[in-house]
Amino acid sequence: MKQALRIGTRGSPLALTQARMVAKALREAHGWGPERIEIVPITTTGDVIQDRPLAEVGGKALWTKELDRALIEGRTDLSVHSMKDVESFRPAEFTIGAMLARADVCDRLIGAESLEALPPSARVGTSSPRRTAQLLARRPDLEIVAIRGNVATRLRKVELGEADATLLAAAGLNRLGQRDVGTLLSDMLPAPAQGAIGIEVCAANKNVRTLVEAIDHRPTHVAVAAERAFLEGLGGDCRSPVAALATCDGGEIHLRAEILTNDGREVERIDTRFPAGDDEAPRELARRLLDQAAPALRALFRGSEPSS
Repeated sequence: MKQALRIGTRGSPLALTQARMVAKALREAHGWGPERIEIVPITTTGDVIQDRPLAEVGGKALWTKELDRALIEGRTDLSVHSMKDVESFRPAEFTIGAMLARADVCDRLIGAESLEALPPSARVGTSSPRRTAQLLARRPDLEIVAIRGNVATRLRKVELGEADATLLAAAGLNRLGQRDVGTLLSDMLPAPAQGAIGIEVCAANKNVRTLVEAIDHRPTHVAVAAERAFLEGLGGDCRSPVAALATCDGGEIHLRAEILTNDGREVERIDTRFPAGDDEAPRELARRLLDQAAPALRALFRGSEPSS
């Protein structure tokens, strides 16, 4: 390319760190100097709206629509996303050209040594329906308080006593150099695509697609694609509590997933394997899981007509 490759990203400290990780990988893959890549911070609606859960004001598209516009208008050549924040159904004009190797998929509990160590009726800050449901499934006494913001903001809110504890993704903390913060919740399934960084490009731009494919970590890409296909099969949105983790095991995908009611009282789980690259298998598994779910649970997911 004659001009610098322009990377679109949100402007939060974590997002900029992830964009720099992509830039470094591209420079190393292609032998480029620093002048060949430009990072373009873009303010998204999700960054501006901090007083309400995203589910109330437009969902995950609030993280992506401004980045999408920059791609379409030619102001950037690619976008870097935390894949767990990318909608299941994306416009056909875009494609995920690559993913970096996945980081730690777990959540960390900030404010206590364990969930059991939290005092009765402790206030836990989160705006995630998935985390809320999983917490209440184990500790129905907890009071969930809505907090949003970047990592530093949420840590500060706990320090100020706005909540007794909160949950943050280990991957984000690790990338920000805060590996020792919090307690790892390794027994709780993560959000689909948690810990993965995706590089999105215009599907028609073959040149950029070729450039980013050089840094694709295929096992991560295949596993995350399976999790996102499972989400598609559920027809869920950001209001629907769902957790999923797929791993590559030889020529198979091992998928563990669960769907929950918002209060955590109803849960359906799946633990299964299917051939890697079978895009329809996770969608069908999702539909089957919904078929066996109680009506209150099934009602949380769109397109969940019971089988005949």
